[in-house]
Amino acid sequence: MSRFDEEIDRTGTHSAKWDMMETLYNVPADDGLAMWVADMDFRPPNCVQAAVQKMADHGVYGYYGDDSSYREAIRWWMDTRHGWSIDTGAIFTTHGLVNGTAMCLESFTAPGDGVVLFTPVYHAFARVIQASGRKVVECEMPVVDGQYCMDFDAWDAQMTGSETMLVLCSPHNPGGRVWTRAELEGVAAFAKRHDLVLVSDEIHHDLVMPGATHTPMALIDGIADRLVMMTATTKTFNIAGAHIGNVIIHDEALRAKFAARMAGFGMSPNSFGLFMAEAAYSPEGAAWVDELTGYLDGNRRLFDEGVNAIPGLKSMAMQSTYLAWVDFSGTGMPRADYIKRVEQDAKIAANHGPTFGKGGESFLRFNFATPRARVEQAVQRLQQAFGDLQ
Repeated sequence: MSRFDEEIDRTGTHSAKWDMMETLYNVPADDGLAMWVADMDFRPPNCVQAAVQKMADHGVYGYYGDDSSYREAIRWWMDTRHGWSIDTGAIFTTHGLVNGTAMCLESFTAPGDGVVLFTPVYHAFARVIQASGRKVVECEMPVVDGQYCMDFDAWDAQMTGSETMLVLCSPHNPGGRVWTRAELEGVAAFAKRHDLVLVSDEIHHDLVMPGATHTPMALIDGIADRLVMMTATTKTFNIAGAHIGNVIIHDEALRAKFAARMAGFGMSPNSFGLFMAEAAYSPEGAAWVDELTGYLDGNRRLFDEGVNAIPGLKSMAMQSTYLAWVDFSGTGMPRADYIKRVEQDAKIAANHGPTFGKGGESFLRFNFATPRARVEQAVQRLQQAFGDLQ
């Protein structure tokens, strides 16, 4: 039995994923399956648990000082796991990467500026762009051979000159694509042609399926003067509640602007997150991630095979994340009808596709980072809910 097979009851623990699904999706809490919010139903590795226990045993929770070992852990992880050498002085610690995105908007754009998104994409990007008084510029990605791809010619024609930033999701959420080096080079060239600051959110970079290889945008030539990298331990190790992320900026001019905004907001990190992240970025944490990705790959295959056996449903082939992106357009049903079947008949809470922007209208996103028995149950429920299509 894998350590990931343990079914942990998260109800009544202030879990957004489990305790809010009835309020938000009308999926009953007593027998519903929460497959929406992107956190996992697994405990983090023992090294992370031990770090929290050490803090509790000490019992004094004061301000954190001297983060050199934390920065060194980040440097070690990026070098050993991703072949990316970083300057520890280039690291800023934010309250997660949604906050990191907001800080980039404050640092490098002005109200009214256009911010480019390749859609459909992680819904929080558009939310913070709009909340900050900037304009979302949606560049819809075409689907070719069942996967999202880039269409720079079409996107070049969309640009008006008012755009100042591009936020890239790499690997892609919700489609699960691991972008090729050639595609990333195309993104870099697009950003340069239109004089855009390029923010590369790589929060899923450790959660790559066997056979796929993620390339950090920082390894693409000629982009450093406009590049902001964002990484985090939170998705990888299931510690999202720590609200900690890294914004890594090697260009001195960009770094100075970001540092000024951080200072202006009086931001400093959560000590719990720092201790947890440093413990995670270790050989023990690396071994746990290797085991995790193998388990997630098994869940992916189980979920995709079961869903794709239902006429009219198609789960997009994925190379990364633990988020299945399922197209219901083949059913011919109105969106309200298939959502009712998922939420009321199958009793599954899943993210609605339109929140991810243009191109997501006929999709739902399912989080399968949960014990395999629950994935099996979800597949069975969906097959029953759409049984008349068999």
